[in-house]
Amino acid sequence: MTDFRHADILIVDDDIDVGNTLLKLVLAAGYNGVKAEDGEQALEILKNREVDLVVTDIELPDIQGLELTNLIKKEHGADVIVMTGFGEQYTYEDAIEQGASDFIIKPIKFSELSLRIKRVLRERAFDQEREKLMGKLQELAVTDGLTKLYNSRHFYETLDVEIRRARRYGRPLSLLLFDIDKFKNFNDTYGHIEGDRALARIARAVQDCIRLTDTAFRYGGEEFTVLMPETDEEEALGVGQRVCEEVRDLVHRADAEEVHLTISVGVTQCTPGEDLADMVKRVDEAMYKAKRAGGNQVAALSAPGRPGGEA
Repeated sequence: MTDFRHADILIVDDDIDVGNTLLKLVLAAGYNGVKAEDGEQALEILKNREVDLVVTDIELPDIQGLELTNLIKKEHGADVIVMTGFGEQYTYEDAIEQGASDFIIKPIKFSELSLRIKRVLRERAFDQEREKLMGKLQELAVTDGLTKLYNSRHFYETLDVEIRRARRYGRPLSLLLFDIDKFKNFNDTYGHIEGDRALARIARAVQDCIRLTDTAFRYGGEEFTVLMPETDEEEALGVGQRVCEEVRDLVHRADAEEVHLTISVGVTQCTPGEDLADMVKRVDEAMYKAKRAGGNQVAALSAPGRPGGEA
């Protein structure tokens, strides 16, 4: 869990004595602290320093404290505790509606403020931990555990989005699909553990040789895809050839042997008006075209009506 005990706290109060006293309290408790005397100074500090918690007076000379609270939550993401000596004018509900995490009425009991600071920071730490966990869960949902590439579910979701984008803006989009040649024989000879190692090694090699704009996926079993936005078929053929050569040059050491694997690569370009299923079917046919020709090569298949396509 995030360690809130060394949190950065900003004190905002135009009363210099109050501000200094609160800053001493914060520092004595082991937190990192800084203070400001008005809203403008506070916002300037927030621009240049990562702050976890702001403790601000509600009455400031240049900006109303609740307005400052709203700005902090929207633009900086720090938690806010609002202080006021005018309890009859402002309520807890007013502060919470503007995004404050807590509300305290002056004169302040330091023991009470200390407890509230701890509670707000603890809740912040829990929220940050939960966000990290949710991020990991979302990543796991779209990632293949063995190769660490995106999985087939995410492939279809991404391809659908990219086809729509290519259609809307009239931009090229190409797809590469490859299968490892005679991979069953490799598994039968050296075992599935070596097979898994080979898959992971090939996945890393593919990631290393494709462009930053391309995305690789494990399609299933020993099949992989690479989605290439802003790429026409001719450029995609070049990427496919590079992947083919990179995989062929890999050395797989199994049972004291050095083994090389090859792949059959299919390439196709999206055409206006076609859907996801059409494109996937065609790239699959292109891959089998390469496989029927002996493997260890790249084959392209254009859509009917495109140059090089079927009549």
